[in-house]
Amino acid sequence: MSAGNRYGRAIKAHHKRSGRWRGRSRRHGAAQQGAKADMARSIQFRLVLTLGGALALAACDGAQLPAFLQSDGDGAQTAANTTSRTVERDIEAPEVFQVTDKGLWDGRPSLGGVWVAHPDVKDPERVIIRNESNDKFVIGVVYRPERQAPGPKFQVSSDAAAALDMLAGQPANLKVTALKREEVPVDGGETAPAGSLAAAPAVAATTLEDPIKAATAALDAAEGTAAAAPASAAAAPAASAKPSSSLSKPYVQIGIFSVQSNANNTAEALRQAGMVPTVKPGTLNAKKFWRVIVGPATTANDRAALLKKIKGLGFTDAYFVTN
Repeated sequence: MSAGNRYGRAIKAHHKRSGRWRGRSRRHGAAQQGAKADMARSIQFRLVLTLGGALALAACDGAQLPAFLQSDGDGAQTAANTTSRTVERDIEAPEVFQVTDKGLWDGRPSLGGVWVAHPDVKDPERVIIRNESNDKFVIGVVYRPERQAPGPKFQVSSDAAAALDMLAGQPANLKVTALKREEVPVDGGETAPAGSLAAAPAVAATTLEDPIKAATAALDAAEGTAAAAPASAAAAPAASAKPSSSLSKPYVQIGIFSVQSNANNTAEALRQAGMVPTVKPGTLNAKKFWRVIVGPATTANDRAALLKKIKGLGFTDAYFVTN
């Protein structure tokens, strides 16, 4: 065989081997790309599952969905940007008790803080007492008197007389109105217009050196947060648990005071008698007052024994209250 033929065959054999190598290289590259695509699809699937679990957990806990997932009745996406809260306030309840009549302070000191007594009262009520002679007012309690003395219908305690600027033995025209507690809404937020979306937060652009690695790290962090959420939710009720009572009115109220030091002195007297009083401040129409209560009692027998002990100390006008 001539040298030219041998050289030609060698060239053909070389090209043939090169073709096989390039085929294998292309197949290997395609396999690597397929593996990367499978990994990316797996991560996306896990992210979807994690997001779905987090949303389900939020729904179970009563949490709001993100704004971009909320929609109105027409299917349009809206942002729930409304916050509302309520506070308890005293409001006048003339349907419960309201009487305008003459009142008198006999000049003697009395226990129990700010109170008046009137024969038309059925049950003790928290009231606002107004002296219509000088426009003074105070928060106190109205009771049914054990016995009605001759003269003005309202009997007035020494603390109430001092707050109303009443003179001993000089009748004054009083208007007494019951108070009740109601939850009143307080404006605490703004409502976004219907059909509008909340503005998206600014996002800083960064370069990811390894997208697969970064996505995996984010997925692990999301899974850790979702796993920790049930434990936090379970711990919340235990932390907020309070001792309960089967009584609708488990506390005994000793009195309402317009002077804080008088309330503190009454509470100290109860402490020395072995009880644990609470002084609760309040405000109505910019007028401050302080209530002294003891409790809560867990049973009716305990509550009756507590009231008997309190009345034995001289606080004969003490009565049961809800809080």
